[in-house]
Amino acid sequence: MRKLLDSPWLYFGRAAVLVVLALAAQSRFEEPPRPVGTADDIAKLRERDDLNVLFILIDTLRADHMGSYGYERDTSPNMDAIAERGIRFERNEAQSSWTKASMASLWTGMYPQKTGILRYPDGIPDDAVMPAEILREHGFYTAGIFRNSWVSANFGFQQGFDRYVKPLPNFDIERFKNRSPSSNPLKGSDQDITQSAVEFLQQYRDQRFFLYLHYMDAHQYAYDSESDLFGTTFLDLYDNSIHWVDINIGYLMKWLRGLELDEKTLVVIAADHGEAFFEHGTEGHAKGLYDEVQRTPWIIALPFDLEPGVVVTTQVANVDIWPTIFDILGLDPMPHAQGISTLPLIVAEANGDPVPEAFVDRPVFSQLDRNWGKVDKEPNPFLAIVDTPFRLHHKPRFPNQDQLYDRSTDPGEQTNLALERPDVTAELLEHLGEYQKAETVWEKSTEEISELELNQLRALGYKID
Repeated sequence: MRKLLDSPWLYFGRAAVLVVLALAAQSRFEEPPRPVGTADDIAKLRERDDLNVLFILIDTLRADHMGSYGYERDTSPNMDAIAERGIRFERNEAQSSWTKASMASLWTGMYPQKTGILRYPDGIPDDAVMPAEILREHGFYTAGIFRNSWVSANFGFQQGFDRYVKPLPNFDIERFKNRSPSSNPLKGSDQDITQSAVEFLQQYRDQRFFLYLHYMDAHQYAYDSESDLFGTTFLDLYDNSIHWVDINIGYLMKWLRGLELDEKTLVVIAADHGEAFFEHGTEGHAKGLYDEVQRTPWIIALPFDLEPGVVVTTQVANVDIWPTIFDILGLDPMPHAQGISTLPLIVAEANGDPVPEAFVDRPVFSQLDRNWGKVDKEPNPFLAIVDTPFRLHHKPRFPNQDQLYDRSTDPGEQTNLALERPDVTAELLEHLGEYQKAETVWEKSTEEISELELNQLRALGYKID
């Protein structure tokens, strides 16, 4: 009853019951065929004035633990089905390996060097232009539902949202398993987000909307007992949690179809970073910039099916996501964005045409301040550049520790070629030098964070001094 009273939206009594029953009974979203579109139809979406945007962010989801990205376990049947008849980006790079820095880049289309959001007190200032602000100006009702405190309102992520809320915890603890590495895990589950999202769709189905959902259970290694499939190691628990989140997404897509919204909604699935399992000596994230924490999924479901779906094999990045969405919608480019729209790349891939010039030999970047959680210490920058097929790691304070990997022959990034290929190393260092010259486009805010708020952030498993 408390959740019903506290909700910012009208709650439909039977929705909660249906969520529980359907999530327990269904693992894959299957419906009758939808209309089939072509590359030309993708380009023509900009002519429509009724498209909604459903943006699903799955915290801590690495791409190579999904079936559509080649994983042998059946962790993600619903998302795989979406990818099969939509658009999937095979090589997508996150811009950092912890949420706030990565999400600041994703929302603004700018790399961390330009956003300046690198340490835990950093906040996005009021003069930043966020996607929700642009969409609201174009008549969208904007709502965000999140469980990760790094994207809370006090850090500036609420800008442009008509509603921006954390759902109250509401789940049956007897059937739910939370295996978070944190000693004080988050309360509730992603079912709370799914339930709130369904109720939002019911209420705003007749209004043009932008709905942002930020799922957290993969971050927490948390899952419903129905998803207890793969074992008991941390990696197994992580896969269980991916399957659980996938069930939530399948149910959400079922509701989208049932409310006749699927043929006028653009669905985008992305992640802020991945997760390491000792591939390079550490577990978790926010510690390095190797492929396991930087390669994230990016999937788009269109208002129609593609047969076959489009697989974009050219390297792209999270900074490209919102420039692409705005281009599909026919809106002006984002101010100050360094990312570029992949719409020409999508159309070229669908038609079998050459890769557009803008994506040829285009490097993408990621960045981590290794002292992001220790504000009493000097910055300790860690940079990475991906220029197919190479990834270079560079620590400006320790230039003799450069690491160069050829991912075409060494996808696990185990053999350092920095000394063997000094030509490649030098070229990529030159690109990184240009990258570091970028100045921040605003004066970032610095937030005073109470001990209670710090403890809430520590509950996510992060070490903050």
